[in-house]
Amino acid sequence: MTGKAKPKKHTAKEIAAKVAAATTNKGGGKAGVADRTGQEKGGHAKYECPHCKITAPDVKTMQIHHDSKHPKIPFDESKVTNLHAVLAPIAESKPRPGVRGSLKK
Repeated sequence: MTGKAKPKKHTAKEIAAKVAAATTNKGGGKAGVADRTGQEKGGHAKYECPHCKITAPDVKTMQIHHDSKHPKIPFDESKVTNLHAVLAPIAESKPRPGVRGSLKK
């Protein structure tokens, strides 16, 4: 027996959130580690900070990171490491990893 103000059924929003959580790739596990390091398919994070080794998807984001975390060191774009060129030079023929997840619903 439930209270007066408590619903007895699950809402459509709650069910949709559970389906999305179950079928979307959030980047965890072995596949997520491989994706973040970019060893096999190139990964999503393309650039690496030369000072703290944090990764970023583009140069603009890396510059924002550099300005906030390393303000005393001047930003030099040539020192930023391109992980796609270093870790996966032949990854152009392979498809990029997706974060959409499963197609089943």
